[in-house]
Amino acid sequence: MMILLSILLAAIFFGLSCIHIYWGLGGKWAFADAFPTNEDGTQLQQVPGMAASFIVAAGLFCFGLFYLIKAEMVSISLPTILNNYGLWVIAGKFLLRAIGDFNYVGIFKKIKTTPFAKKDNKIYTPLCIFIGLTTIILISCL
Repeated sequence: MMILLSILLAAIFFGLSCIHIYWGLGGKWAFADAFPTNEDGTQLQQVPGMAASFIVAAGLFCFGLFYLIKAEMVSISLPTILNNYGLWVIAGKFLLRAIGDFNYVGIFKKIKTTPFAKKDNKIYTPLCIFIGLTTIILISCL
């Protein structure tokens, strides 16, 4: 079970990494609704550029690789603190993202009618919950 969950989570993170690389290279698919907006459509933050997309892609790739390392499918020596707490950090990060900021992101958001909010309800938040809970299940198998 541990190997299957690790492969599934790694595949999710590798896929997300590929999407961010695509965006970093100038791709537009699914980009417009990937960031929260006000109800009038104005962006809440500056849209990240190429460098930020590649940094996020690298981080997501590392998360995916970490699952494969923990399942002993890839042999890389990790620092003890990362080896012991890395999965908890990933689970916590994604569960906190699922809870959200209570305004624009997550389960408890107030703004629910924007294109981002609709995708957040259907895709982003459920994916974060899945990643967080599945990672906790994986931790319990180790």
